[in-house]
Amino acid sequence: MPVDVLIVGQGLAGSLLAWELIRQHVRVMVIDSGEINASQVAAGLINPVTGSRLVKTAEIERLLPAAMHCYQQLGAAFRQQFFVPMQMLRLLKTEHERRLAEQRLGQAGYQEFLMNCPSCPSGIVSVFGMLQQQQTGYLKTRQLLKSLRDFFVVNGCYRKIKLDYREIELQPCLRWRDLQPRHIVFCEGHRATTNPWFGGLPFQPVKGEILNCKTSSVCPAQILNFGYWMIPIESHQFRLGATFDHANLDTQPTEHASNQLIQALVEVYPELQPMEVLEHQAGIRPSTQDKQPFIGSHPVHNDLHIFNGFGAKGSLAIPWYARQFAAALNQAASLPITAHVQRYYDSHFLFG
Repeated sequence: MPVDVLIVGQGLAGSLLAWELIRQHVRVMVIDSGEINASQVAAGLINPVTGSRLVKTAEIERLLPAAMHCYQQLGAAFRQQFFVPMQMLRLLKTEHERRLAEQRLGQAGYQEFLMNCPSCPSGIVSVFGMLQQQQTGYLKTRQLLKSLRDFFVVNGCYRKIKLDYREIELQPCLRWRDLQPRHIVFCEGHRATTNPWFGGLPFQPVKGEILNCKTSSVCPAQILNFGYWMIPIESHQFRLGATFDHANLDTQPTEHASNQLIQALVEVYPELQPMEVLEHQAGIRPSTQDKQPFIGSHPVHNDLHIFNGFGAKGSLAIPWYARQFAAALNQAASLPITAHVQRYYDSHFLFG
């Protein structure tokens, strides 16, 4: 069967890369086990300024417009709204954060993303004040992935199957079962740690747990960022997350994480009590040690590639990187050096 690119994994990375390639008239086949992946659990937050130091995301001037264009284009194609723009209130937790926030408000590069919030909205407790973050929102990731999977199925470029690496033949030509693709791209999330060609890369997978909750109170009209985050979905429903657990890399929800999230929210927004947990999910983020994605070709088998490692910022970063990587596959364009896996050719690669 004639296929240009075989994509392994239908999380957000594999799905958006496949969409970009199809737009460029590249023949694609996506294969996926059908198991729950981190993208389906993720909140899909887009937030240009993050962390306790209130740092602007690197390359935000490229990443944010690319993400907005991608999700608007997908929304028009499927006649759905996948990205929901929503302001975010950043609750400051210490005096140091408050002083740092004042500095950021005076810096030209931050003024389009941060605004002063002189008083706390009713019901919210924040001793050190808060910021209003602009150009933020969330992606309906699960809904988007389902729409794209349905699209791939209708167009004959999706197979639900768990990949057995032993079925990939490298010689005399690249082959998997009945397909002879020109390229195979692995978009496997945290499962890439067992990949025989790319598993030696320095991944740093992190378990995260998220709650879907219901309350009798009316939810705020903004996302709350208080070390964790709360996203209002409906007037009386919200999503709450997410924990970071480097030690227990499984997808089992835990009572400890649920209690941790609810207690943290109640401290800053006690009026949401009582609340009911409707759904409790856990996923494993495919983070990396240097916080940069893993993109590029194997140093020996240059028809094998990886597109992975976006961690918690996937919904913001993947659209721009998918465009760059599609161009590299299709037109031999160069990739950003900070994301290219060649930075690990000499130190971490498996040359099997």
